[in-house]
Amino acid sequence: MLSGPFGRFLIAGGIAAAANYGSRFIFSLWLSYAWAIVCAYVVGMIVAFLLMRGFVFQATSRDLGPQIVKFVSINLLAVLQTLIISLGLVRWVLGPMGVPHAEASAHLIGVLFPVMTSYVGHKLATFR
Repeated sequence: MLSGPFGRFLIAGGIAAAANYGSRFIFSLWLSYAWAIVCAYVVGMIVAFLLMRGFVFQATSRDLGPQIVKFVSINLLAVLQTLIISLGLVRWVLGPMGVPHAEASAHLIGVLFPVMTSYVGHKLATFR
């Protein structure tokens, strides 16, 4: 199951999500929660691009420039999803419920949220 493109996408996405999620804690030492999410997303996006291009879609023989533009465009939508979900959960759900580590939990859910939209976008546009 993990040997096909979607399985490889999940593995690569998991690695990129870990880079995203983990780096947010480092960025949070200096930045607000929202800005830390955005900066961490950039870290995850760089990791994701490298893995998606080489490991998932085997698109290293195609032009790099158009791939980067499409990848960034699709990920701008995904970062908005991540930011809206993360901030909304902290503000209106997990925070008011008094959930311990509400920001960490909300960010984890936010990072996982755009999995399907990203896969479809990259399969149909970025690495086609």
